[in-house]
Amino acid sequence: MRRKPCGADQRSGDSLPLIKSPNLPHSIAVTNGAVITTFESDTTDQDDLRGGRTPWFAQRGQHGPPGLAENLKCDALIVGAGIAGSLIAQALSRQGLDVVIVDRELPSRGSTAASTAMLLWEIDVPLTQLTEMIGFERASHAWRASLQAVRGLKSLVAQSGLACDMREKDSLYLAAGDTTKDLLAEHELRQRAGLPGAFLDHRMLLENFGFTRAGAILSPDAADADPVLLTHGLLRLALGRGSRLFRAEAVGFDCSSRAVEVALRDGHRIEARHVVLATGYVMPDIVHSTVQTVASSWAIATAPQPENVWKDGALIWENKKDYLYARTTPAGRIILGGEDSTTETEPEARDALIPQKSQTLAEKLAALWPRAVCEIDCRWAGTFDTTPDGLPLIGPVPGHNGIFAAYGYGGNGITFSFLAAQLIGGLIRGSGATLVDEFALDRDGTTIL
Repeated sequence: MRRKPCGADQRSGDSLPLIKSPNLPHSIAVTNGAVITTFESDTTDQDDLRGGRTPWFAQRGQHGPPGLAENLKCDALIVGAGIAGSLIAQALSRQGLDVVIVDRELPSRGSTAASTAMLLWEIDVPLTQLTEMIGFERASHAWRASLQAVRGLKSLVAQSGLACDMREKDSLYLAAGDTTKDLLAEHELRQRAGLPGAFLDHRMLLENFGFTRAGAILSPDAADADPVLLTHGLLRLALGRGSRLFRAEAVGFDCSSRAVEVALRDGHRIEARHVVLATGYVMPDIVHSTVQTVASSWAIATAPQPENVWKDGALIWENKKDYLYARTTPAGRIILGGEDSTTETEPEARDALIPQKSQTLAEKLAALWPRAVCEIDCRWAGTFDTTPDGLPLIGPVPGHNGIFAAYGYGGNGITFSFLAAQLIGGLIRGSGATLVDEFALDRDGTTIL
């Protein structure tokens, strides 16, 4: 079959169902003097978090975990069985804790299935800009922690033998305009922070990778993977250590005693010494943070064309706020995403734009990499959150003893989720954790020094 070149008109793909927007009303009840936060019906389901079809999302006859048959007690309860929840379950079970994981839907089938799984340690907000916001020492500390998180995740996958198509990759941070002034300043500050990488001018970039941009920063230690396979592999590790996974919805949290009592939609209760919220975009109302902003992103995946991919399949992203990002797969697909929007975030409106955004992304792929053939196999959209400083929300939930949050946002979601597992694990052990202030849920993410 003759393939159309990039930028040619593509079929719009399967029609998508109309979906109601998320709704999170809540109420406060007082029982025997104890304040209990409860929630009315949350209509957000997994289809609200993503639309279209991704390369990782395949129906495999998964029936899902069982519901609860009785009330439970455990050391740690994790709410959410996506990539963040699975990483935290693996880490806490490795510490010897009795771990229970609950999710109201199938594991990995929410935002995780829409991830492009580009495991970058370079934070969305450049080091130069983050330094202006929080100072060089704190900014460089966050960047180095992100680097160690990617290295740690790669080591975990290798040592555990997880089959998730993880591959070591370099990343190319491309100049978005005609000058490399900002890139040079960023590179110099990264060198001062002890971060690895090399600056490529236009000639070096063109000769080594074939991209016609003004320049780029080439960085080692990145990776890519299949996010669904990674999540399932991590859950298997945790379950193999005795952790328990149930299909259940948490609707109330009582922190009035030494343990946290969590009420479930089915009437059962789980008592846990520690609770970790890893619910992704759907943030319970006990988390009061004004830092994050809801956004949508769109992506396409081409048919396999291993003969047309760029050198070593380096991870691609750009030096601008709403950047284009690209990767390849082991089968030789090219995945390209972007066109982010903070206005088209309702599921119905977001998914209705998939055909239009796919065409735009195909045109941008043609401009970025003319060798590509744009026979689009998958096109999808996803909802995620961003923060002004590019940093995640990780740590204790203010005013709720024993409850922690793990929300890794932006282009570093999986990287930050691994970091959350390490930091929360340290807090639970009582060994403390760094970056608590930088990642605090109640921080002011817009502060400029």
